[in-house]
Amino acid sequence: MSAARIVALPGDGIGPEIMAPALELLRAVADVAVEEHVFGGASIDAHGTALNDDVLAACRDADAVLLAAVGGPKWDSTDADAPRPEQGLLGLRKGLGLYANLRPVRPLPALYDASPLRRERIEGTDLLVVRELTGGIYFGEKARTATGALDVCAYSVEEVERIARVAFEAARTKVSSVDKANVLETSRLWREVVTRVAADYPGLELEHVLVDNAAMQLVANPAAFDVLLTENMFGDILSDEAAMITGSIGMLPSASLGGGGPGLFEPVHGSAPDIAGQGVANPLAMFLSVALLLRHGLGLEAQAAQVESAVDRALTDGLRTPDLGGAATTGEATAAVLRQL
Repeated sequence: MSAARIVALPGDGIGPEIMAPALELLRAVADVAVEEHVFGGASIDAHGTALNDDVLAACRDADAVLLAAVGGPKWDSTDADAPRPEQGLLGLRKGLGLYANLRPVRPLPALYDASPLRRERIEGTDLLVVRELTGGIYFGEKARTATGALDVCAYSVEEVERIARVAFEAARTKVSSVDKANVLETSRLWREVVTRVAADYPGLELEHVLVDNAAMQLVANPAAFDVLLTENMFGDILSDEAAMITGSIGMLPSASLGGGGPGLFEPVHGSAPDIAGQGVANPLAMFLSVALLLRHGLGLEAQAAQVESAVDRALTDGLRTPDLGGAATTGEATAAVLRQL
């Protein structure tokens, strides 16, 4: 059996610092051939664009794509024509047809006290955010004039139906569908389509939750959620909020999947330019993204569980990076997890 083909995109900021140990971890549990490419701000500096055609072609030919982080103040601009690192991410999602973003949120007992929420609020939380990734306001028509600006939020029935099915297929007991149907026409369409899809899954409960209420319930009673189904922008915001249940946004991985092509696996956190180059970045969300790559990208469930277990045990043994209230460096955190393998 030939080695799995992985495209690695280190990106910007702390990206290269967490990509290197992630690849070390990946190679420790699976036979992979890795091809690295510049992406995001690094690609703007090298090629004038955040994602060039050659890199997109390489990603399409891979079995899975592993991304670290993109962005930073170096490329911030109010110029609408200036290239932005985030354009590479949106282009990659669109180019690979990645319409479903999965973000598991499961606080580990060892980190219950690291969360800003009280232990009794987060105990038993094990939820999955299923976020639509290629529609909505992020991809709608945009316009800017001297006196105003415009961002259009649009969804088709097909887009809503396919992401709803992902959510129902992943659910164990309940799908909580998030919308703003009391205000937005796209949300009223969303609610209608999700309700229709739910009829094909009679064993699962469906509840509709307004996005402002969902934000409140995530901190008031997160354990009540099983699968949280959201459109693009709502999911972006709510999943970052949910990350704090785990103690740090440095603990949240994600998988972006589509219609049979390679998936994209990345931590939810950003490029953290304020700590880049200091060797103190938390690599654990990146490691957990490797686990999702093994599970959803390569079909290696045992190896995925092995990585997740190693992270759990390292934390139980006392591993704490600065964002978790400790002092472990990136290298020390990596060594602690590798020892558990």
